[in-house]
Amino acid sequence: METPLELQIEKEFIQKSDRVKSVDFHPTQPWVLASLYSGTVCIWNYHSQTTEKSVKVTDSPVRTAKFVAREHWIVCGSDDKFIRVFDYNTMASVKEFEAHEDYIRSLAVHPTFPFVLTASDDKLIKLWDWEKNWECTQTFEGHSHYVMQSAFNPKDLNTFASASLDGTIQIWNMDSSAAKFTLDAHEKGINCIDYFITSDKVYLITGSDDFTVKVWDYETKTCVQILEGHTNNVTAVCFHPELRIIITASEDGTILIWNATTFRLQNTLSSGLERVWSIGYKKGSNQVAFGCDNGTLIVKIGNSSGCDSVNC
Repeated sequence: METPLELQIEKEFIQKSDRVKSVDFHPTQPWVLASLYSGTVCIWNYHSQTTEKSVKVTDSPVRTAKFVAREHWIVCGSDDKFIRVFDYNTMASVKEFEAHEDYIRSLAVHPTFPFVLTASDDKLIKLWDWEKNWECTQTFEGHSHYVMQSAFNPKDLNTFASASLDGTIQIWNMDSSAAKFTLDAHEKGINCIDYFITSDKVYLITGSDDFTVKVWDYETKTCVQILEGHTNNVTAVCFHPELRIIITASEDGTILIWNATTFRLQNTLSSGLERVWSIGYKKGSNQVAFGCDNGTLIVKIGNSSGCDSVNC
């Protein structure tokens, strides 16, 4: 078996700040959205290396924030249990409402429908329809501990997966409040989940407090690979569809890059900003962002031949 080509990694942008709990790229502007433990949300411009926008959302940690570019919004979820929506051009408030009975851990924006999924420490996942004035159109109940993240299935946009500190993955249809199936996935809590598509085959990736990352065959519901290399809780996992890599991040302060075909470790990157909490990538690009204890890091990933293009 060939040794995977080592990838060239260039640190492109570092913005020091309070602890960054989530990062998200704007699809067309040179912006990365960072939500901070201090209650602030910032948009950094990584071309001009400046702060584009900043708003103090709340006094509580904002654990999750996403761009909704088609509406010119940012949507935030925080420990005060509120969802808040801002117009990112003016930073004017569009909507705010109490969404859960405990901390909101993560948001997922549906790629086509006007839907947002929220995952919470109240053990629930909720589906919100912004075209119905942010009505909660479905509540998904089944986890027995905090729900840390949910992710839509890119192959079937009516389904999504969730990860919980109860150690399970659950798969759901949007039109049913009960899970389609449950996988006992890790011995300890699961912090993060992502879908991984290759050759029309669907996989799931999970990261856990047991320090491991697991790859699951979606059809057979079996673990096909365990990725070991982190020395502390795994906080974020990401499949990059253009670069064909799996990226994992941890409270150990490292970012590991794995070949998505062989599952071999290709690169280890130290964040230089202490613990890493989140990963974001820009579609059609080789830029990846990381939210860390001491700020935001953006890197460019290419191969060692010096080619920066994702199409090379």
